[in-house]
Amino acid sequence: MTPEQVAAASKPLVLELGEAFSRCPGTLRRARLLGISGWAFYITGRAGALGDVRAETVAAALGFIAPDAVADGWDAAARTVPPLEVAAANLAECCRWGVQHLGAAPGVARLVGLLERTVDAAEASGMPLFAAWRAMPVPDRSPGARTAVALLLLREHFAGAYLLAVRAAGMSPLEAVLAGPEGEAGAAACGWPPPYPPVGPLVRRRLWAEAVTDRLASAAFRVLAPGEGAELLDLLTAARLHLRRPAPAG
Repeated sequence: MTPEQVAAASKPLVLELGEAFSRCPGTLRRARLLGISGWAFYITGRAGALGDVRAETVAAALGFIAPDAVADGWDAAARTVPPLEVAAANLAECCRWGVQHLGAAPGVARLVGLLERTVDAAEASGMPLFAAWRAMPVPDRSPGARTAVALLLLREHFAGAYLLAVRAAGMSPLEAVLAGPEGEAGAAACGWPPPYPPVGPLVRRRLWAEAVTDRLASAAFRVLAPGEGAELLDLLTAARLHLRRPAPAG
């Protein structure tokens, strides 16, 4: 497989696995312990690695979430907890989830090795969130925790590449969301209020942006030797199946 093929095939797996920890009830409990809402924890937990910046900067880095919705979460959290503290709490929850859910995944030691090599080789130019997260110290060095963190980082790399590709396609982030599979429901979930522009002319541009995303992200996968890309995909697929397996009764 070529690096671009590996990037395209791994993207849906990484996007799913890289955000799974954020939906865990334990992660949501951490927000309550910090005294902030789930939305404030999501926004600041994801962007807090940038440090004490303005909400406008956070909205530009996140891209696909409406600026007003970003400001609501960011400013509410900042009144209670420093952004870096929220980011550190988010990272700790990612590690906890990884130990619990990925520690026993098939081939996890090999998976984390392939993921970390890819993350280390990734180009961070124009991707401030990815760069900020890659610079954060990982508090747990066990294989499950490192795998979860590597998936989070690679997910941010894909997200950053997609934002660059969308802008290169002449689309706004809102237009890209509207042209995506969730359409207006996705736009509303990201805090964009109606009325919305027509979607029809945007679909082809979004597909072009998806292809450019794969091309941009593929540079990171060039570090893998022949055959390792397919191995990575097999291990990611196995990890997803492991997560979806029902817990044993009793």
